[in-house]
Amino acid sequence: MENEVSQGQVPPGQVPPSPPWHPRFSPVRSLILAVSLRTHLYLAFLIRLALIKYGEHQDSTMLVKFTDVDYRVFTDAARHVRHGESPFERHTYRYTPLLAWMLYPNVTLSPLFGKLLFCALDVFVGWMLYVNVSRSLGGHSLYSRLPQESEFQSRVAAFFWLYNPLVFVVSARGNAESVVVSLVLITLHLFRERVFLLSGIFYGLAVHFKIYPVIYAPALFFALTGGRGVRSLVAPNAATVRFVFGAAASFALFTGVSYHLYGDQFVEEAYLYHLGRRDTRHNFSPYFYMLYLTVEEDDVGITILAFLPQVILLLALAIRFGTPQDLQFCLFCQTVVFVAYNKVVTSQYFLWYLALLPLSLPRLRLSRWEALVSVVLWSVAQGFWLLYAYYLEFQGSGTFHIIWLESLAFFMTNVWLLSKFVRKYREMSLASDIKCDIDKVD
Repeated sequence: MENEVSQGQVPPGQVPPSPPWHPRFSPVRSLILAVSLRTHLYLAFLIRLALIKYGEHQDSTMLVKFTDVDYRVFTDAARHVRHGESPFERHTYRYTPLLAWMLYPNVTLSPLFGKLLFCALDVFVGWMLYVNVSRSLGGHSLYSRLPQESEFQSRVAAFFWLYNPLVFVVSARGNAESVVVSLVLITLHLFRERVFLLSGIFYGLAVHFKIYPVIYAPALFFALTGGRGVRSLVAPNAATVRFVFGAAASFALFTGVSYHLYGDQFVEEAYLYHLGRRDTRHNFSPYFYMLYLTVEEDDVGITILAFLPQVILLLALAIRFGTPQDLQFCLFCQTVVFVAYNKVVTSQYFLWYLALLPLSLPRLRLSRWEALVSVVLWSVAQGFWLLYAYYLEFQGSGTFHIIWLESLAFFMTNVWLLSKFVRKYREMSLASDIKCDIDKVD
């Protein structure tokens, strides 16, 4: 008995899920494990290449264009850079100038360069998910005794991203979200490996590139300080000093250079614009119709109304799950809250939390039925919104009220799914804690 307990004992500070072996899933496991991960990465990239090629055909023959309008904005901004001008000379370019510099080859080599870059980073994200989950499970004695189960869970996490239609369509259309998602996952990986200086550097770059990762700061702080709270501000530990220094130096460097080159226009377009942004098109937010009705008014109340619930929930999640072993799940929950409660929500925002969900899948232990219901509910809620948005934008139908109702339905779906995931996560953590206590008693 004592020997059995010692083999399944949980290392200090780590709370593993129980990885039961289900023989009835063996065919599925065999299929997933039959081909090397490298082959899957190549296949995923080929799928994206095929979509890029198809996109050229759709752009030239159909009313609804495949290429994201933002991609044309990126390319025009890169063209301004080539001519020695500011990328912000391009109307509606509201991103870091680093993106325009990255896409310089769009003008000099091929207009498809950016899409290829984003798709390559997209596949890199899938590989990073595999690495993060593999390292996470590899530290648990239960999984070390079942290496095939660990490999299976790691590949499921990667395939969730690599073969997700929403993910590869967004990247193939020329959206740049794979860049910031890559930076966030690198930050998490280095954080887990305790390389805090480098982790901070990538975190600072992520915040510079797209400001939303700043919401992770409280959770990262709590995870670094071990719950010491305000006391850690007076006497910070070495890990905190390294991370904060790396993040501050990285953000200051890239932001300082951008400000030096482009001045106040950079700050206004890349950062301040997004704080007060109002979008009455392509907006999944429950505030969509309110913004539409008040589009001519400068009402600060709407911004506060949307901002307060976000701040309260983000802080509550950071306090509850801001620990090293729960950090990945905490960042996922924070991202869902930030996106769902935001006053502007577009399709690419979904990638921010879809990239973090696979990291927590082994801890959620969803049944096949629970997973299917979750996917169907989320997809159907989004699909109905897109249907009526198509009628509005391309058919000229007056579907504003229906779109607003669909926005509310999509919001409630996201909130329900998040509450379900939190409940499942806490149940699994409680079960693991009970097992730890039993092991200690024995």
